[in-house]
Amino acid sequence: MRPAAIALALAAPVAAQDSIITSPIDGSTVSIPDVAADSVRAIAAQGATLKGLDKMSGQVADIPINTGETVAFGRIEISLGECRYPEDNPTGEAYAWMTIRDPRQDSILFDGWMVASSPALNALDHARYDVWVIRCTTA
Repeated sequence: MRPAAIALALAAPVAAQDSIITSPIDGSTVSIPDVAADSVRAIAAQGATLKGLDKMSGQVADIPINTGETVAFGRIEISLGECRYPEDNPTGEAYAWMTIRDPRQDSILFDGWMVASSPALNALDHARYDVWVIRCTTA
């Protein structure tokens, strides 16, 4: 797609049935189309299980975290905003909204959704640490 076509597509008005989500970090907005009636519904879970890897030491750890909680892994802090899973298959997929910070530099390293089945789709880009979603906590 050419740059002019991209700009035109981004400037197009959002359909009335679309949901608008605003980022709490930079105020940018994203239009998310409403799901069709026959689509699978996602249910919010009370927490998630993450996997963390320290690339320097080789330490791998399961990280249990509740929604709204912040946990430390090495020198980073991980906050879970929400974890969702398909209503008809709780063990099939997990989508987690996370914010990962470096408190020493007071910087945000990652802020967004991670998908358990596709960790590279939207991944933490850090020289020392990897963090990815394993599953939502359903009980």
